[in-house]
Amino acid sequence: MGKGCIAVTKYFLFLFNLLFFIFGALIMGFGVWVLFDNQSFIAVLQESSHTVKVASYILIGVGSLSMAMGFFGCIGAIYEIRCLLGLYFTCLLLILIAQVTAGVLIYFQRDRLKHEMSNIIKTMMINYTGQNRTTEHTWDYIQRTMKCCGWTGPGNWSENTVIKNSTQKLYSCSCRNESLPGTDMKEVGLCEQLSSEPPVYETGCITSVEKWLLDNCGVILGICVGVAVVELLGMILSMCLCKSVVQEDYTKVPKY
Repeated sequence: MGKGCIAVTKYFLFLFNLLFFIFGALIMGFGVWVLFDNQSFIAVLQESSHTVKVASYILIGVGSLSMAMGFFGCIGAIYEIRCLLGLYFTCLLLILIAQVTAGVLIYFQRDRLKHEMSNIIKTMMINYTGQNRTTEHTWDYIQRTMKCCGWTGPGNWSENTVIKNSTQKLYSCSCRNESLPGTDMKEVGLCEQLSSEPPVYETGCITSVEKWLLDNCGVILGICVGVAVVELLGMILSMCLCKSVVQEDYTKVPKY
């Protein structure tokens, strides 16, 4: 390979490693958000399932590893260090295999994941009191913003312990449909039903969540494909540069 091609390969590989470093930072940031967020749908699942917490730790770990790989890949590309380039290629290959495996598992386990999610939400609604600021208020926020009620429908709230044991007719305040007459609007808690029918949305939140996933499916798939393409190109460039390095010159590596 000519010197010009080596130089181009080297700086292209540096660019891809920089992108990989940024992707790693985004993945780690997403993992941290999942772990500490308390104002989204994730918070409802996190409180009731250790799986989400484990997944967030995995995301943080993968993101940190990706950032470290991007850094060492940049060093290996600029200073043409074969051992770092070979290590970078191996790690990229392992990560790509892990991503494909995870995608396949999620696809074939999607019904089980959906069932587990439904159980978590329904259990939360049964024990709902309106006092838990983490999960219950987050679920109120979801119902209010997505304009939905319950998981499959407003009938899910009939299993709530407080509603079943109350002498009053109660409904979830965050389910309140503004276009229907009723009591004053409240963001959280349980409200008294004055009419024969509760003034709530008829659509279950599972429909809204599935619609959101379908609307954003292209974006999610695009991000996954983009990450995979960057990884493949990084692997190809690292191998090309590694084969072109005949003798390593460690004197070029800065010493601190």
